[in-house]
Amino acid sequence: MSEAMKCLQAKCGAVADGAFGPNTAKAIMKHYDFSPLRAAHILGQCSHESAGFKRTKESLYYSTPERIQAVWPSRFPTVEDAVPYAKNTNKLAGKVYAGRMGNETEEDAAKFLGRGFIQLTGHNNYKSFTSDMRLPEVLQDPSLVETEYAFESAIWFFDKNNLWKIADKGTDVGVIEDLTKRINGGNHGLYDRIEQTQKIYGWLS
Repeated sequence: MSEAMKCLQAKCGAVADGAFGPNTAKAIMKHYDFSPLRAAHILGQCSHESAGFKRTKESLYYSTPERIQAVWPSRFPTVEDAVPYAKNTNKLAGKVYAGRMGNETEEDAAKFLGRGFIQLTGHNNYKSFTSDMRLPEVLQDPSLVETEYAFESAIWFFDKNNLWKIADKGTDVGVIEDLTKRINGGNHGLYDRIEQTQKIYGWLS
């Protein structure tokens, strides 16, 4: 498990062993004053988005140009275009994120990579997050979203996009699919999201 889960458990009064299970889910629900429905939805989506609460930072390290071209075909029309960016995280960040989302430079793009259980990406989103959540220290040290505030990034995303209104409708497949589309832009990982959300709701209800 990641340090982020240990941080979250400590914050919520659970045993900080990094293992997510019923006791941790109940502690999170109580600490944040969530209903069982809301807790199940945000935790189920976070579990999938972060590969079981393990991945809290976007990786832009790709060893081959073929993989880069496959991930960003619009930015790299050919494999040859991607060659200079293989094994070069900062250069790739600059290529795909500079000039977008408030990132003015390659350094901004590398500094404000995706972080958190539901990834916060780009200078504008970090700035909005720090303001809305009253966490000004994050702009100076964005890595805090990888650990201390990984779950807060998800809460902020749900708040910002009015997702609680969907979560309150229940845990049937249609509701989880609606949430997934809002979070992911499609149905990627839908079956796992359904499984995780309904399992957690069973623990909490």
